[in-house]
Amino acid sequence: MTTNTVTLQTAHIVSLGDIEEAKASIKPFIRRTPLIKSMYLSQSITKGNVFLKLENMQFTGSFKFRGASNKINHLTDEQKEKGIIAASAGNHAQGVALTAKLLGINATIVMPETAPQAKQQ
Repeated sequence: MTTNTVTLQTAHIVSLGDIEEAKASIKPFIRRTPLIKSMYLSQSITKGNVFLKLENMQFTGSFKFRGASNKINHLTDEQKEKGIIAASAGNHAQGVALTAKLLGINATIVMPETAPQAKQQ
């Protein structure tokens, strides 16, 4: 088995351009979720402004759909033709499955037997 080591020299530093590219890539697929100010957290805990991004309102109920969509959108046509395999106990699996369905890509999702029934469906 080959082991890859990531060091500071080989790690990719995410740039503003990377973020803007990802935003454009996933825009057709995602729901724009609200950003709300939490008065409770802002006033009673931090004494500053705390905002909550309500990703629970995303199509899959999680921010994981964003990452799955971005990654799958950047696959080559050859990779998409081969299909996708993902191992997850829940939110990532749902994001991969939905993105694959929307793009017409075959996907195999591997879940532990202990995964919640709601996530399996």
